[in-house]
Amino acid sequence: MLKDVIDSLLASPRSIKRAITVMVDVVAIVFSLWLAFSLRFSTVYIPPQPQWWIFLVAPVIAIPIFIKFGLYRAIIRYLGMQALWTVVQATLLYTIIFAVIVLISNVQGVPRTVYGIQALLLLMIAGGTRLIARWWIHHVHNGFSSFARTKRTIPPVIIYGAGASGMQLAAALKQSYQYHPVAFIDDAVEFHQQQINGLTVYPFKMLSHVMDKYAVADLLLAIPSVSRSRRSEIIRLLEPYPIHVRTLPSLMDLADGKVKISDIQEVDIADLLGREQVEPMQDLLRANITAKTVMVTGAGGSIGSELCRQIIKLKPTSLVLYELNEFGLYGIERELQDLAVHIDIPVIAVLGSVLNQARVEAICQQFKVNTIYHAAAYKHVPMVEKNATEGIRNNVFGTLACAKAAIASQVETFVLISTDKAVRPTNTMGASKRLAELVLQALAEDKANNPHTRFTMVRFGNVLGSSGSVVPLFREQIASGGPITVTDKRIIRYFMTIPEAAELVIQAGAMGQGSDVFVLDMGEPIKIVDLAKRMIHLSGYIEMDKDHPDGDIEITYTGLRPGEKLYEELLIGDNVSDTQHQKIMRAQEKVIPWLQLKDILLELEQLNDANDGEKVRTLLLEYVDGFKPQCASQDWLKSNFSRS
Repeated sequence: MLKDVIDSLLASPRSIKRAITVMVDVVAIVFSLWLAFSLRFSTVYIPPQPQWWIFLVAPVIAIPIFIKFGLYRAIIRYLGMQALWTVVQATLLYTIIFAVIVLISNVQGVPRTVYGIQALLLLMIAGGTRLIARWWIHHVHNGFSSFARTKRTIPPVIIYGAGASGMQLAAALKQSYQYHPVAFIDDAVEFHQQQINGLTVYPFKMLSHVMDKYAVADLLLAIPSVSRSRRSEIIRLLEPYPIHVRTLPSLMDLADGKVKISDIQEVDIADLLGREQVEPMQDLLRANITAKTVMVTGAGGSIGSELCRQIIKLKPTSLVLYELNEFGLYGIERELQDLAVHIDIPVIAVLGSVLNQARVEAICQQFKVNTIYHAAAYKHVPMVEKNATEGIRNNVFGTLACAKAAIASQVETFVLISTDKAVRPTNTMGASKRLAELVLQALAEDKANNPHTRFTMVRFGNVLGSSGSVVPLFREQIASGGPITVTDKRIIRYFMTIPEAAELVIQAGAMGQGSDVFVLDMGEPIKIVDLAKRMIHLSGYIEMDKDHPDGDIEITYTGLRPGEKLYEELLIGDNVSDTQHQKIMRAQEKVIPWLQLKDILLELEQLNDANDGEKVRTLLLEYVDGFKPQCASQDWLKSNFSRS
């Protein structure tokens, strides 16, 4: 019966619940005043008739003050210390005003100590009733069945980090019933064996014991303030344990200071690498962007879209998004307009192909473009290998068309987003990107025909989370129960986050003087198979191999794909010099003069238009340094494809 009444009350409109709370407070105010008199006189106090009015006026004074302080806007089930502090403030203000009115009215028989006693009593009753209501809702009303359900069906979880974020996360989890927090793990010795939010804090060495004690299969990292290298170290320590590790974002991403359940995410692969991002040089970031009109080709792609996000924050005069893919363009335009509306920066979304030189030129002239970041390219190695002539057309002649449009429009700076696959390429995609670099280098040195535009190339390796990255593929394969497919046990790659890559591209572009090839410091390369194993372990699974035949996820080896090589390089030769930025190097490499290169390009264009992939490859072998195809021609038009 009582539970039904409580259920009905909790389901009632907010106005009814507020009215009930006000009535409870009216009773509390009158009762606390009567009790204050009784305690003061050590007897059951019966007020004389001249004092009756003060018992009536007390709630008339207090209730408006309580309303003003927002006591009836607070939701009881989420009541915290801030709300209790508000009760203290409201009670003190009421006491002062009430005492002044009674003293001015010269009411006889009211000892001054009564005001202080009532303040303490009202504070205990008003605050206490709210705490009791909160406790009732959480612990009694939910009943033992809810407690049993928590134990049975809500997965237990350990929180790594007993700091402010860990405590907020534990509180949020208790409210949500998504996980059942059972313990903290923390490195701070002073926290060990202490109770925080009802949970014991254990040292890391007791992790196995805690996992066994509570049958835990999930761990949440709540350490947003530690450095990336320290996060990486902790994650490596957790790898041997059969526990699914998830994390909160960095403090930068939790700027509002409030931890939410929705903030929980899979471990950032950047944390696995432990790569610390270097603070950007603000003068380099702003040089080609702030107060200038900027255009990004391939604006809907992984790198292009991140460039756009960073560019808009640097306050260009306007930002032109140039993209062939309609859906990609729509997505990045909508995202940027939400950002730009607060800083009044026009975002111009333009559909078009980079091969359309006349359109690119018209756009540059119409909007008076100062800087172009050329990110449009076909980058998927096996795909380009199967469609070689189209890869050449887009990557080489698309770059040439945009470069000529930039020269004709007197664009100040043109930055090509290149790739480490352009160094001693083993595939058509890499060869096409190196040839695109050669085009820009030649145009940069042809001062007679190009007196204004600076051409800069920025070369880097794989970026985490891009459309061609292995990371999202591995996540999908783990989620579906495996197997994880790796091409070769020996394959290694450089990795960098997309935001860091875009940030360094912008800074490198600002250092170019003309025909510069900049190389980003990608850190240490990692073996792809090691990355796969770490992702398996941190997802709470065991790798299935000869030592663990009953494991969860198997890694299978499919062999190198067409055009793929075991390792990537960033430099063709050894002629490299430092720059003012510690993560950016300048490479000095062979340049083919424009007068010679334009004849090569004319011949290449004719062969390409004829879809003669074999002769295109022969031409690339002659003029692209170090080009050594990993496989025979894979072009669909030259294959022996048969439907039978």
